[in-house]
Amino acid sequence: MVQQFISSDRTLAAPLLRLHFHDCFVRGCDGSVLLNSTSTNQAEKDAVPNQTLRGFNVIDAIKSAVEKECPGVVSCADIVALAARDSVAMVGGPSWVVATGRRDGTVSRASEALAQIPSPFANINQLKQNFSAKGLSVKDLVVLSGAHTIGIGHCFVIINRLYNFTGKGDTDPSLDPAYAAQLKTICKPGDNTTVVAMDPGSSTLFDADYYNVVATRRGLFQSDAALLNDIQTRVYVTLQSSTNGITFAQDFAQSMVKLGNIGVLTGSQGEIRKQCAVVN
Repeated sequence: MVQQFISSDRTLAAPLLRLHFHDCFVRGCDGSVLLNSTSTNQAEKDAVPNQTLRGFNVIDAIKSAVEKECPGVVSCADIVALAARDSVAMVGGPSWVVATGRRDGTVSRASEALAQIPSPFANINQLKQNFSAKGLSVKDLVVLSGAHTIGIGHCFVIINRLYNFTGKGDTDPSLDPAYAAQLKTICKPGDNTTVVAMDPGSSTLFDADYYNVVATRRGLFQSDAALLNDIQTRVYVTLQSSTNGITFAQDFAQSMVKLGNIGVLTGSQGEIRKQCAVVN
């Protein structure tokens, strides 16, 4: 199913990878990001960091195909983890072994997503805290940031960086001035719809080019630029950038396995949802 979707639209790989990341960062990899809000609860998917998520339709299509084959066996959380792996592999990235047996959570709160998902505006200390709270190392942080080698960012997230960084109508000095000028031709103040490639030139190919982008101060988000502000993350960026990503594929696979193990529900915890958007 993943092959079918990605073959017809390569831009879906990044959203499917992001779905897994955003799921695991809140309550662990339990499919909680897939749940719909109810009249009494605002779910994770309606929190600001998740309002630009895509790919729910792909997960639903896979779920219904899997349910036909073996009803009540495969959790939505496992489907999200497997789809992320397969998407990355399909656009030129590494593959990794995904342990299965996750169960689906029954709780999803927008407030938790807002508090725990790393922000594109975060500085390096905030990012290190975000990752460390999930049992991920500084190396995992710089490696998983490499996911930005595919996909797009929205103009409204970077408008401030371009036009009013400190409230004085200025541009973020950590952004390469030539690149900032180029971005200003694409993103105008008040633009809520236009998107920009995070890795211009190869935004649907999973390569190590993201590290060249960051090393030349062309990271789209403040959180990308922040990787140059810590000795450990900067050394990694420089290494991958100067060696064409010598260890990146292998490192990414290892960090994704760690990500997929965060806070999983097993055994009699949680449930196997019949439909991914609603609890049984």
